[in-house]
Amino acid sequence: MRAAVVDPAGEPPRVVDRAVPLAGEEELLVAVTAAPITPLDLLCASGTSYFGVPACPYVPGVQGVGRLADGTPVWFPTDAGMKPGDGSMAEHAVVPAAGVAPLPADVDHRLVAALGLSAVAAWHALTGCGALAEGEQVLVLGAGGVVGQAAIQIAKLHGARRVIAAARSTAAQERAHRAGADTVVAVHPDDDVTTLARRMGDAADGPVDLVLDPIFGVPGAAALRTLRIGGRMVNLGSAAAETAPLDSATLRSRSLRVLGYTNNELTPAEKARTVSEIAAHAAAGRLTVAYEEVPLEEAADAWRRQATGTVPGRIVLTI
Repeated sequence: MRAAVVDPAGEPPRVVDRAVPLAGEEELLVAVTAAPITPLDLLCASGTSYFGVPACPYVPGVQGVGRLADGTPVWFPTDAGMKPGDGSMAEHAVVPAAGVAPLPADVDHRLVAALGLSAVAAWHALTGCGALAEGEQVLVLGAGGVVGQAAIQIAKLHGARRVIAAARSTAAQERAHRAGADTVVAVHPDDDVTTLARRMGDAADGPVDLVLDPIFGVPGAAALRTLRIGGRMVNLGSAAAETAPLDSATLRSRSLRVLGYTNNELTPAEKARTVSEIAAHAAAGRLTVAYEEVPLEEAADAWRRQATGTVPGRIVLTI
């Protein structure tokens, strides 16, 4: 079979021939159809993550979509780059049966791959950690990214009355509009907290109930100032900065809740159930994100481009 292989760590994968893996007890062999290149893949393969240097050579890909031997379409996660073993960027993958999510027969495999764990994070950060209630107003930061695009639609699916999106580039703002944001706020590199908070507040229809924050930094601190008394901000990333200038007066005067979220809170079965639900919405046309389809043979170039952070959406390798 053809497979993308990282060897050594820190270099883009090369596409080589490999033997088809054999499934063991409580494992399934999946014929892979689509595998996204995610930030976690890039981090793990770099050899600089908290998981340590991966055992090379290995096939990267922490998630993918494919078919079982009987033709059933499935989504699956892997531990590639985090533990010894191979991932999804190959014609076949062997995965634990417990984490496999069945998909609707007519769903676009590339779209499910692009949504994947990013949409799972948006789903649970909003509905679980953030306790989104029907009729609330939501502010989504980093709204042009995969998490942000998914969050806009997921908030609407769960009854948000209004979703404000904040994004930096013109292209990202357009993606947020297409995802269904009621209004989009521009974020500029030279914004200070006060200026950006005023711009966000002007775009809101009164105080915000819930902020979804995958970026932190100045935008996170500014968004905090838009919240109502008892409002919540859920952080699930640091794309803008690892620290944010949150001020005590804002937190205390409004009795705000600042919460952290990670998909690591979920069991494999919970992730699988959520992916199945997300895929049902995708198949029905209610949930989508921007992605770029690239054949497996061009994995090295796609890897380099995804690493630059300038790709308009998630790159999905098709097999």
